[in-house]
Amino acid sequence: MRRQVQFFILVLSLRSVFGQVSYSINEEMEKGSLVCDVAKDLGLDLKRLKSGRARIHSGDKGEYVELNRERGLLLVKERIDRETLCGETTPCALHLQMILENPMELFRITIEIMDINDNAPTFASSEKRFDISESAVVGSKFVLEKAIDPDVGSNSLQSYSLSPTNNFVLKLENQSDGTKKVEMVLQKPLDREQQEQISLLLTAKDGGQPPMSGKIQIIVTILDVNDNAPVFTKSVYKASITENSQRGTSVVTVSASDRDGGSNGEISYMITNSKRRLSDLFQIDRKSGDITLIGEIDYEKGQLYQIDIEAVDNGGLSDSSKIMIDVIDVNDNNPQINLLSKSESIFEDAPENTVISMMSVSDPDSGRNGDVKCRIKGDVPFKIQNTLNGFYSLITEVALDREVESHYNITVTCSDEGVPSLSSSVTLTLQISDVNDNAPVFEKSLYEAYIVENNTPGLSIFTVKATDADWNQNARVSYILEDSSVNGVSVSSYVSVSADSGVIHAVRSLDYEQIKDFQFRVKAQDGGSPPLSSNVTVKIVTQDQNDNTPQVLYPVQTGGSVVAEMVPRSADVGYLVTKVVAVDVDSGQNAWLSYKLQKATDRALFEVGLQNGEIRTIRQVTDKDAVKQRLTVFVEDNGQPSRSATVIVNVAVADSYPEVLSEFTDFTHDKEYNDNLTFYLVLALAVVSFLFITCLVVIISVKIYRWRQSRILYHSSLPVIPYYPPRYSDTLGTGTLPHVYNYEVCRTTDSRKSDCKFGTAGSQNVLIMDPSSTGTMQRIQNEKNILDEPDSPLEVGHFNQFSSESQLHVKDTFSNVIC
Repeated sequence: MRRQVQFFILVLSLRSVFGQVSYSINEEMEKGSLVCDVAKDLGLDLKRLKSGRARIHSGDKGEYVELNRERGLLLVKERIDRETLCGETTPCALHLQMILENPMELFRITIEIMDINDNAPTFASSEKRFDISESAVVGSKFVLEKAIDPDVGSNSLQSYSLSPTNNFVLKLENQSDGTKKVEMVLQKPLDREQQEQISLLLTAKDGGQPPMSGKIQIIVTILDVNDNAPVFTKSVYKASITENSQRGTSVVTVSASDRDGGSNGEISYMITNSKRRLSDLFQIDRKSGDITLIGEIDYEKGQLYQIDIEAVDNGGLSDSSKIMIDVIDVNDNNPQINLLSKSESIFEDAPENTVISMMSVSDPDSGRNGDVKCRIKGDVPFKIQNTLNGFYSLITEVALDREVESHYNITVTCSDEGVPSLSSSVTLTLQISDVNDNAPVFEKSLYEAYIVENNTPGLSIFTVKATDADWNQNARVSYILEDSSVNGVSVSSYVSVSADSGVIHAVRSLDYEQIKDFQFRVKAQDGGSPPLSSNVTVKIVTQDQNDNTPQVLYPVQTGGSVVAEMVPRSADVGYLVTKVVAVDVDSGQNAWLSYKLQKATDRALFEVGLQNGEIRTIRQVTDKDAVKQRLTVFVEDNGQPSRSATVIVNVAVADSYPEVLSEFTDFTHDKEYNDNLTFYLVLALAVVSFLFITCLVVIISVKIYRWRQSRILYHSSLPVIPYYPPRYSDTLGTGTLPHVYNYEVCRTTDSRKSDCKFGTAGSQNVLIMDPSSTGTMQRIQNEKNILDEPDSPLEVGHFNQFSSESQLHVKDTFSNVIC
């Protein structure tokens, strides 16, 4: 077996590498015969053949050759008959493509099929008869049938021989198509009387080793005189026919003439044999010489037909001619698209010009009918490139983004340039695989939520939500609470975040008075590798709840003393008696306080400002008004539900201290008596009169003890130690306490043993009454003298004389001391 190997490597602009090798093998090789070591010739490793899933693509010519991946060999898969495969076409070759994947590579393999002498020359019939007139002149020619040998080259038909050669000799004439015209030439006149029939043997021999031959018996019947042979008007007739023409279409009409008359001048036409069996395609009318189409004409199977015709008269004389029929191509074949390789999916971060698929495109038509151009239908980020003649690669044109398009249906349409144009399409489905290239995105840049104080621990406050444009695991978002501090405490002790749902829960109960709002950050992280994340700020605002009752700052409620505000009897309408000052540590409307006069000794004399708590007279004070006035002020906030507090304000309507002391002494005694009476009645029901007498003794003893302690205080010469209670001011800015009120109390070092108190007020006269006090105005006068002494250590203010209107004026701070 002859074998010729040619190897070409072509480096293309794409990432795939293309190469070409050529081989020659004989036809009729046994199945499994070695064609070539293709891996060695292409310089490929056997591992590459396996990993690249190497395979052979043979197109539409059948699978005659197979690839052995294990050894890298091309082997004969089926018996190859060159004559069946290629017919008269030379050279005869198989054009194969070997395809590798990961990465994609394409190699072109050409295997030329060499002819062997496996066909002997054959004649269409085993016998040929001639009727020749005895008057045939020497040199008359008789066309013999040609032998057919499907082999080519030196194995094809080479020579003819005729025997015996007594009357006829063989003449061969070369024709333009490379064949030989076979004629039998009369070299000796015939004599019918000597021999009516002559039997000859025509032998056709090829040039193979050893040569093969075919034979035909020629029987010549000698007829009576016919001395003129038919003559064609043309030696060569030319015609054309369009492929796919209907049967019965007239192709051409031939004619010949015979100068003989009568029956010897009657001519019959026939188609003689040729290499191609044209009797299945064309038919000649024996009388008229009209050639008609009786089969199907396909340009792709044959572009030119040569028909040998013969005109024979009744005397047996004949003439031959040739008809050349050109087939005109019609665009009747769609382009054929064969997918050599394709990718089912590609990552979205694949670089530009990544090969997606390889395909071969062919069109068996000719000229412009066979010129094919391919394009991609629709607006997709891909393009098609012509890599080799008839081979195309589908590649990415720009960077892909799965979040924009997760898959593509790519339709490739190939059209020829015929009129009308024919086209074929193929659709490829390509999935875009996700890459973690998108971080989670929160719905808002800042979240703000509200929660009412005193909430239940574990309460769901609200939900943060982040979305990730990626897919599957890359889009799975987890929420993480970033560590920070609120008032020096970790934020995780206030709130928690659900990792899966993003729900924010309160870890503990919040107090508006301690923390009004706080901020923290939540991170959303996807499940990609590496993970991507984003942050968002969350602000929690605590809403106030009415959970604090109002606190009365002034007047201060003492356990045993009675604080009284003095109002002169000459006071006009609107006289400011005092101001009830209260605060509420809540905020907003929960801290809006209102003041109401709940109870009063004389409701027609006083009123309380609804918003400011100022107690004023609503009419002129008269002498008929009682000295002792007891007011109960109700302080209420504006919350829902509201909370309240009450404060008792004692008011003394008098122009002088003796009057005040006498009345309030009775008042205190009466009050104490009433209280004791109630107590005694209860005890009388329980323990009889013995306990009643015992209680009276105890009360008298206590009163005597207090009186003696108060005398010791007044005669003491120890210095006064001032004591200042805390200041109250409106620190929350709620408007319930617009000014600062100072209260000053002065005591001696022995004050813990005495009920004597010294008080100063900033704007009003205040009387402090001890319920156990039984002193007289004489004692008050003595105390006043003590205070008037210039060096007295107990001096905390001075008294001024009463005016005509009996009003008590204070220069800086007015102090009343009553024990």
